[in-house]
Parts: sequence; C-alpha cells; structure tokens
Amino acid sequence: MKKKLIAGLLILSIAAGVVSGCASKAGDTTIKVGTMGTYSPFSYTDADGKLTGYDLEVLRKVEDVDPTLHFEFVASPWDTLFVGLDSDKYQMLANQITSTAERQEKYYLTDHSYFNCVSQIIVKKGTTGITTLADLKGKKIGLTVGDSFTLLVEKWNEANGNILTIEYYEQDITTILQDIVSGRIDATVNDPIMAASKAQLQGLEIEAVGDPISSDPTFFIFKQDEDGKKLQVKVDAALGKLKENGELAALSIKWFGVDYTA
Repeated sequence: MKKKLIAGLLILSIAAGVVSGCASKAGDTTIKVGTMGTYSPFSYTDADGKLTGYDLEVLRKVEDVDPTLHFEFVASPWDTLFVGLDSDKYQMLANQITSTAERQEKYYLTDHSYFNCVSQIIVKKGTTGITTLADLKGKKIGLTVGDSFTLLVEKWNEANGNILTIEYYEQDITTILQDIVSGRIDATVNDPIMAASKAQLQGLEIEAVGDPISSDPTFFIFKQDEDGKKLQVKVDAALGKLKENGELAALSIKWFGVDYTA
C-alpha cells in the first residue's frame, strides 16, 4: 500500500512538472509590449476596445513572419514606459521611439527602423508669423516631458541662447493641442501625422507650419540584458524580411498613403 502511494505521488509530481514546464514555455513566447495606447494613429484603442495603430500592426506582421513570437500589448502613459521596461513589466516598447545617445547606451534598439518620424511646428489653424523655432521667441511652446520632440527643441534652445519659453506637460498631446487652440500656449513640436489625427478626433483646428525640423527613424526598444538581446535579434530578423518583401512599405502606404519606411 505504501509503495502504491509513493508511486502515485511520483506520477502526480511528474505530471505537475510537465504542466508547469508547458506553462513556462508558453509564457516565454508571450512578449509584453509597453505602448501608450493614446498616440493615434501609431498606438490607440479602436471602437471595439482593441489596441491597434501602425506600430502595433507592424508587430503583428512580425508575428506572421516569426510564429514563435506572440505580443501582448499593454497601454501605459509615456512617462511610465521606460520605467516599466526597466522593472520587467514589459519586455519591449513600441511607441514611435527614436534613437538618442542615452537610449543607445542603456537599451537595445532594433537595427532596422520601421518608420521615419517627422518633427514639425504645430500651431492653431490660421496662425501667421510662425514658421521656425526662432519665430517662437517671446511666445510659449508646449512640450511633453522627456519625449524625443522635447529633447530636440531643448537642444536647439540651448544652442540658441535659451530664447524659448517652454511649458512642460505630463499629459497626452491632446491637452497641448487644446491649449494651443484656446490660446494658452502658441505652439508645440511633434509628428504632424499624429497631431492631425488627434486634432480630428477632438475637433480641434490646428496645422503644421514651416519645413520639417527633422526626420528621424523609429525603433523598437528592449532591455539591455541577455533576454532583451535574444528578443531584439528575433524581431530584427523579422523586420528585415518585411522590408525585403515589401510588406513594411505596403503597411505604411495602407495607413498613411506614403511609404515612410525608406
């Protein structure tokens, strides 16, 4: 009787180990991706409550190329994304993120970019006299804390005698656009595609003015550790195939009417 009991326990133990191992293996293939979910048309929640947008649909194409990858998108405010990556809340980030020296030092970025993000001045529709950053001297420019557009303007401002008055926002750019239309601030710098999408949803009359200040490639971001490197290599390989077969360009044209991936 005692031998039968021990044998039974051993069988249960082995079965539990198999189930546990399968769960662990399945968990390893599910990659949590941090994204704002409020950055239309690149990352947003559609009418059915599904997280979508160009950046997320690129990763769904990546899943098609590499079936071992499965992405779970997690919406979170911009100022929590890198904190979440550092603390393993996410395994990667997808939110129109450009490269900076600090990010290159601290994180892994895909070698392949998947979009070229344009920076341009955004003002209330009909505004005259503003086409360059220098034209904003004596006026107020609203920027989101810590994003790449803010860093771009801060760098320009420092090189030009700090002539700009910057109002910093923790909130989504929607608040900045509302303040531009209400006259609280005069302008912002951001992606004109995204700004136009946000403004349309809110019924705000804004426009991009002047020449683009910059055009920068965007990348997916990973934690700088062994797992992060393995994931970066796999995502990069899939992105390379999507570029080679034209699917990435086709996706950009589908979303924006133009190939912003070249």
